[in-house]
Amino acid sequence: MDGPLSGIRVLDVATLFAGPLAATMLADFGAEVVKIEHPDGDPVRSHGAQRDGVGLWWKMLGRGKKSVTLYLGSAPGQQIFRRMVADADVLVENFRPGTLERWGLGYSELREINPGLVLARVTGFGQIGPYARRPGFGTLAEAMSGFAAITGEPDGPPMLPPFGLADGIAAQATAFAIMTALRARDRTGLGQQIDLAIIEPILTLLGPQLIAYDQLGELQTRMGNRSSNNAPRNLYRTADGGWVAVSTSAQSVAERVLRLVGRPDLIEQPWFGSGAERALHADELDDAVGAWIAARDTAEVVKAFEHAEAAIAPVYTAADVLDDPQYRALGTIADLPDAELGRVRMQNVLFRLSDTPGRIRWTGPPLGAHTAEVLGRYGVDPDALAELRAAGVVR
Repeated sequence: MDGPLSGIRVLDVATLFAGPLAATMLADFGAEVVKIEHPDGDPVRSHGAQRDGVGLWWKMLGRGKKSVTLYLGSAPGQQIFRRMVADADVLVENFRPGTLERWGLGYSELREINPGLVLARVTGFGQIGPYARRPGFGTLAEAMSGFAAITGEPDGPPMLPPFGLADGIAAQATAFAIMTALRARDRTGLGQQIDLAIIEPILTLLGPQLIAYDQLGELQTRMGNRSSNNAPRNLYRTADGGWVAVSTSAQSVAERVLRLVGRPDLIEQPWFGSGAERALHADELDDAVGAWIAARDTAEVVKAFEHAEAAIAPVYTAADVLDDPQYRALGTIADLPDAELGRVRMQNVLFRLSDTPGRIRWTGPPLGAHTAEVLGRYGVDPDALAELRAAGVVR
């Protein structure tokens, strides 16, 4: 077995981030993922940083996938696609609702071809409702979920994350939804349709905001790096210009931190025994902790906190991550050969299984690298492939 999902065949016709990343996670654990791209390629190939014209994001997002070009808006492309659906287990798509139906490839048609098919539909706003047909990206989910409203400094504007947070969360939710549907298929023999709106998973991760407003009428406000649940909790500047993050979610850790920084008197205050009460005295606690940290270099601060068994971490850049011994011990960073770039380093599989681990079989391949191989299974011989290429259906 080449991974625990070996034997599962996935067709990935989604673009950019959430849907394709879910398929990447399945590929990491052995699923055969066929990435069906428009002959011009998935836009992620030209999104973000590039080296010598090669998209670096694609190298991660396309890893372990077979790249096949096929124009689904054409009659020949749709005919071939139906053959591919017939022996697929999962189809991941993120077209605007109604697009597959317009092509005659809606779920009712696909289910007639393959009753066991799991169709994962990942869109900004879902398949139903007044916003369903709007263009939707993770940025909109970060705004509509309430994430942006609580992110930033108290006297500053709402802030968005500088990376695809909502897409990443939606990708993990999609992968879980697919595995749940496959488990249900084991019992019933039938596939089903998954409707996943990117605006929803990030809302779940924001915790008790909705129920707090529903029950108490309270709205969480922007607090910068602080927390309403405990203190001290912040980023602090060190003497050598570094930054460290300190968290005291546990009462015992809060006490250790204050003893370490020479302020045991604060532990005796009546308000110190509650995280929420400590948060109301964040200025005083930040002054005590911040002054102690500001007088010492980063390495000294981290070592002292570790000795005191208090929670701390330096603020890393990507360069620091690649050099960190804990990440090395976990195998978090994979060093892989690549046909276009030589060797590349990227994040490894998401988690470690003791008996059936995942692995990255290859990095994102060149556009259409597996078109002849994969379409050959479905009766597309070299002559037919040449005709399709001439017609612009494949590349």
